[in-house]
Amino acid sequence: MPHCFGKRARTRDLFCKAFRRHGVIGLSRYLINYKKGDYVDLIADGSVTKGMPYKFYHGKTGRVFNVTKHSVGVVVTKSVNGRIIPKRVHVRIEHVRKSACREKFLERARANDARKAEAKKTGVKIDTKRQPKAPRTAHVIDVKQTSIEYMNAIKFRELY
Repeated sequence: MPHCFGKRARTRDLFCKAFRRHGVIGLSRYLINYKKGDYVDLIADGSVTKGMPYKFYHGKTGRVFNVTKHSVGVVVTKSVNGRIIPKRVHVRIEHVRKSACREKFLERARANDARKAEAKKTGVKIDTKRQPKAPRTAHVIDVKQTSIEYMNAIKFRELY
């Protein structure tokens, strides 16, 4: 049983810096522009104690709702007793990084727009919905072209 219940209790490994990543933060982290509506990941940086998010929010993804001089406000969802509550957290920009959670979606949307434009030119109707991977078609394996591989279970041996 833990006997300390402070705000940073049991965060020794959670907030620690990675191996050979200690020291001063690079300037590039401060030069990133955040706008309202951006998706960001909250990753607490243990070397900067000011403006650090509570340990629950470490690793969570949210949306920026406010930008100030040194920090950003982020809306993060939290599950409490079976209901999902949007929580608003202000965090310094040292503890925030841009999220890649929408990259695949935006890439797919751009590809679909290009396909729609192409289909409009040619007058062909296309389907842009994602389809689940279909099962493989039935086929017969020719044993003459491949080799048969026997798989046998390893016999269990007591080690005492």
